[in-house]
Amino acid sequence: MADGYCVKCKAKKEIKDAAEITMKNGRKALKGTCSTCGTGVFKITGN
Repeated sequence: MADGYCVKCKAKKEIKDAAEITMKNGRKALKGTCSTCGTGVFKITGN
């Protein structure tokens, strides 16, 4: 699974219900929730 930085937990956590999205500038990213606290987590993955 993908992991990203949770601002609330202040640590890298696994992204729950991760969905790949495309931002306005064409770059891909993962959007989901923190597996521990449920806060939104966003990770830019690349082109």
